[in-house]
Formats: sequence, C-alpha cells, structure tokens
Amino acid sequence: MKQAARMEGIAPFHVMELMNQAQALEAQGRDIVHMEVGEPDFPTPQPVIDAAQRFLAGGHVHYTAALGIVQLREAIAGFYASRYGVSVDPARIVVTAGASAALLLALGVLVTPGDEWLLTDPGYPCNRHFVRFCEGVPRPLPVTAATNFQPTAAQVGAGWTARTRGLLVASPANPTGTLIDPAELAALWQTVRERGGTLIVDEIYHGLTYGLDARTALEVSDDIIVINSFSKYFGMTGWRLGWLVVPPDLVRAIEKLAQNLYIAPSTVAQHAALAAFTPETLAICEARRQEFRARRDLLLPGLRALGFEIMTEPQGAFYLYAGIGELAKESDSLAKRLLEDAGVAATPGRDFGDNTPDRHMRFAYTTSAERLLLGLERMSRLLSGK
Repeated sequence: MKQAARMEGIAPFHVMELMNQAQALEAQGRDIVHMEVGEPDFPTPQPVIDAAQRFLAGGHVHYTAALGIVQLREAIAGFYASRYGVSVDPARIVVTAGASAALLLALGVLVTPGDEWLLTDPGYPCNRHFVRFCEGVPRPLPVTAATNFQPTAAQVGAGWTARTRGLLVASPANPTGTLIDPAELAALWQTVRERGGTLIVDEIYHGLTYGLDARTALEVSDDIIVINSFSKYFGMTGWRLGWLVVPPDLVRAIEKLAQNLYIAPSTVAQHAALAAFTPETLAICEARRQEFRARRDLLLPGLRALGFEIMTEPQGAFYLYAGIGELAKESDSLAKRLLEDAGVAATPGRDFGDNTPDRHMRFAYTTSAERLLLGLERMSRLLSGK
C-alpha cells in the first residue's frame, strides 16, 4: 500500500526501539540498567492516585470540553501565579492529551504547507517530525556547548528566511538538560517578533531544575506559546496529560482541532491532576527533585571518569548528553556494545538530529543511585577490558 510522502521524513523513535531490545534481553534473564528512558521512575504521587480513585468511585466518567475542565484550567493558572508570579487568564490555557498533543495542536494551527520552522539540533526528535506531519519544513539550528546547547538571537536571525514562520525551543532541553538564560530568551523573542514569527517554548521539564528555579517564557510576553506537562515534574507520564498556554486569538482554532483529533483529554487524568497542585503533592515532587539532583551529581563525574566528554553541566531535566571521546568510533556501536556486553541501556545520538550524532550519547538518570552505580561499574569493566 502506498504511503503518504510525508512519511519519508519521519524517522522511528530509536530510543523506543532500544528499550524494546533491552526488554527482550530482560525476558531472556539478563539484568539491564536502564539509562535510556526519559521517564521518571517514581510512582505517581499518592494524592493524585487518591483523587483519581475518588472520582472513579462516582462512576460518572464522561467526555469533558475539548479545552479541559474549568477547575483544572483555573488550577494551572493558580500555579503560574504562585510559582512564577505571573498572571495567566485560565481562558488561555488548553488542557491536552499529553505535551505531545499540545505540540501537535500548536503546530497544527500555525503551520501552512511549505512553512519553515527553526529547531535546535540536537533536540527532541518528535519536534521535527511534528513539523513534517503538518507539511512544514524543519530547519535545524546546530547548537554546541559553546552556547550551552541553546540557540542565540544572532543565530536565529542569520537562519531566518522568507519562508521561516517560527522558532521552537525547549528550556530545560532534551537531550542536553540546559536552560535558556532569561535575557537570551527575551532576545530570541525580540528577533522572532521583528520578523513577524511565532515563538514556541517547551517547558515540560520545569520543576526539574537544580540550583535554580526556571522562569517561564510568559514573563517575557503573553504572545509566546508555552507548552508544559504533568508527565515529568509531577510524575504522571502514563496519564497522558499536558497543557498549552496560547494568545486569546488562537484558542478557538486549537479548540476546533482538539475536538476533531481526540475529542477531549482523559477525564480521569484531569480530575486526578487537580491534586497535583496541593501542598502534599508539591512536597513529594520537591523531594524527588532533590533525588534527581543527587543522581546527576553521581552520574556526571562517573561518566567523565570513564572517558565521556560532558562539556556543559545540565541544570535541568534528567539527562546527560555526553561526547564519546576516544571510547569508540561512533555512538551506535558503543550503545550496542554497552547493552549487549555490559547490560547498560543508553541512547545513541542519532535520535536527536544531524549535529554530530555519531559522537554523542544520552544518559538518563531515571533509575536509582544504586542502579546508576552498578551501571558505571559495568561500563568501567567493559571499557577497561577487565
């Protein structure tokens, strides 16, 4: 059967295939240390589970409005006020079926076939695939440790063409864990606005920052589109719930698209998420943030001691983006060797773009400190030939 031409530009999500290989080895009795998965290993906070169970006990699990229930939109607005000191009209908040749906909705109402969108390279792979799905053209901006793996206003200005319509960035970023400095973000917005474009900022790793609290792009302008999620900081990956903050003139278009794509976000997940902003849940999330920081501080020197090159220390998320140095000629073969011979799963760079992916790997510290130490020990034995 003939497939749509757009599929030629949409690559598989290699980290998921690597995870499948790791699980196949586990099914054979192997013990695998998982550093490939971008998912918190902690269970959903108990107050969220309790809220879901109370709602389910009532038995009235029906569709909600496509934009989400009013109570949750208001709770998210309250979270912006309490955490960031930013006033956001709940009418501008769209609850979505995960941050992936938020990205797809935003791009779906903005991208006309042939439009170019600037994206960081390395960057989250689905971003470029979503642009392609909407018949747009993803244009990579190669970023390096010299700029904290984030684009500069000068780079965006130089890369902008007559066909460019917008810029998509993430802070903290996947796979690098780096943040955009507030002054640089303001400069990026100024550059995009002067050219009549749109800026989308992915903030799904907000809350998971170390030594500082990230500032939302909504401090810069209400015209910036912001994406966030209950998956990472709140530990609700499988609940598939996120949100989108948009200018008022986009709300109706996004509502229509959401109605057609998936009708509404999960009703159970929305009512559960009302408990995400309680003091009890936030205390749990903050304790987990400190655990992630301790894991980062353990894994970072451990990888460096093995010969991996980490030029920029991550300030957020739960990833280390490491150059492979002299350890191997390219990262795919090294990842295969680590998995098959050492029982350590880590992601080679090819998922994240075309900017020297063969020289980089991503390690996720989404497993316990004890398991991270075991992984480092196994890699040490393999790489030293002992």
